[in-house]
Amino acid sequence: MLERLVSTVRLASVLPALARFRPGGRYTVADRLEERARSYGEATFLAFGERRVSYRETDARANRVAHWALARGIGKGDPVALLMENRPEYIFSWGGLAKLGAISALINTNLGGRALDHALQTAGARHLVVGSECLERLGSASPETLAGLEIWEYADAEATGERPRELDGSDLLDLDRDLADCPIDDPGRRLREDLRTGDDLFYIYTSGTTGNPKAARFSHLRFFQGGDGFAWMCGTSPDDVEYLVLPLYHTAGGVVAVGRALCGGASLALRRRFSASRFWDDSRRYGATCFQYIGELCRYLLAQPERADDADNPIRIAVGNGMRPDIWQAFQERFGIERVIEFYGATEANTGFVNYDGKVGAVGRMPFQQLTNARLVRFDVETQTHPRDEDGFCIECAPDEPGELLGKVPQSRLVPQGRFEGYTSREDSERKLLHDVFQKGDAWFRSGDLLYRDDEGYYYFVDRIGDTFRWKGENVSTQEVAEILAALPGLELANVYGVEVPHADGRAGMLAYVPKAGAEFDGTRFYAFVEEQLPRYAAPVFVRALTEADVTGTFKLRKVALQREGFDCERIDDPIWLRDDAAKTYLRLTPALLAEIRSGERSL
Repeated sequence: MLERLVSTVRLASVLPALARFRPGGRYTVADRLEERARSYGEATFLAFGERRVSYRETDARANRVAHWALARGIGKGDPVALLMENRPEYIFSWGGLAKLGAISALINTNLGGRALDHALQTAGARHLVVGSECLERLGSASPETLAGLEIWEYADAEATGERPRELDGSDLLDLDRDLADCPIDDPGRRLREDLRTGDDLFYIYTSGTTGNPKAARFSHLRFFQGGDGFAWMCGTSPDDVEYLVLPLYHTAGGVVAVGRALCGGASLALRRRFSASRFWDDSRRYGATCFQYIGELCRYLLAQPERADDADNPIRIAVGNGMRPDIWQAFQERFGIERVIEFYGATEANTGFVNYDGKVGAVGRMPFQQLTNARLVRFDVETQTHPRDEDGFCIECAPDEPGELLGKVPQSRLVPQGRFEGYTSREDSERKLLHDVFQKGDAWFRSGDLLYRDDEGYYYFVDRIGDTFRWKGENVSTQEVAEILAALPGLELANVYGVEVPHADGRAGMLAYVPKAGAEFDGTRFYAFVEEQLPRYAAPVFVRALTEADVTGTFKLRKVALQREGFDCERIDDPIWLRDDAAKTYLRLTPALLAEIRSGERSL
């Protein structure tokens, strides 16, 4: 009872702190970076391997990027695509662009082929800043897409991949050489005089529920709401060290974690990518006090062999989403984590919750409905519609009744709370809205998620609506994956869906396909194709060959029965294959392999 009271007071105290940020204000993330450089000077902001970058140096390096961009004619509202793995130069790049009011389109480094083409084209950018470590991935984009870009290579000492032929010669411009000639002094705030807090800072890509990744507009205001809100709740100070292994192109890592550190004057220890075996040693080396998680990350850590010093680490707070109830307490106890702050939200969402008091299994709590714009309304999973009452309005869910989470959109874009910033596509933005929900003329953001709320105000995640499923902390669009796989020779028809896997969060991707006459499944060739065309999290984990497709009268693919059958090769006569990253192929699934999956011996 006392914990709930404390959390209620704490959550309420955050609201006034965030209320000072208004869409029409002049304060931006560039102002925040410059303020911190003046306040904390030589204090470490970024740690990366053996490198230590101070707040002052971060600002100076961002200034160089700003001067470079200015010389290229880049200014307020101009998008610049950014394709780079985690390292300090990532923050230098978007920090410098922010000083001019330019927009950084944060490209997912897992994308390749058609998905990468779409992301780059959607950005609408004329310039692309690419890390050397991502050149091989960039080479999978079409020549037409690359021809429309001025490509600037930001060197990486750790890059080992070969230069793609598509990018040989004059196609690549040397960003490091240009930056070396740029001054480190502040280019001046007058260059962003017309920039407002509600203007776009990033384009962040999200799968949504259908189709290709969509570019969500993400403002300076949203950055403050995410970073400052969690800094207040965590009590972040200059004594803290945030350990970040999530990608900087994601909202969780690039906004919540970075923004939290920047707000509190803390240090941010970056790692290129997550390593379960190195995680705790790194946290000790950096003296990390907090880290950002997704549920699958915590499960991987818990699956590591136990060590006597597991709880001997400096981390006291874990912040993130997707911590499942079955591992929550075991994770805290084994690694000695004082607090887990679970939250619910999405990149483009205009509403969210925070589970500040550590209620196991809950994604958040809102004790007073008047403090939130969120409502749960009934959703018919069978018909994929929202039932309405006799007046034509949606029906709000009772306690413990699952429904779709909606967030009310204010009529004015000058209202900071509940603002829906949408996507770069007006059509995509409109598709995320539901109208006339509780009164004529209102508009509500559709989360695409089913949740329920108990009588104490705690919210619990149930499932995604529709065909999208979540795997490895990412939303996967079955339509997008199926369209890409359809290009593979030998496939007559592709049906993609998510299946539940023991000892894993979310659903693993599964492809059920009808082969063309005479075509044989080649696991090695299929692996190479999906490795080039799909991000790892979207690649099918299981493949099932069907003799014929199961379709409705209107030729829509049926998935429910296939999902129910899953990958049980002991009961299914059709051949099934399993993705094996070590062998770089798909193996025929046998009862022995199935037993390893069920017992948790084989990690997917």
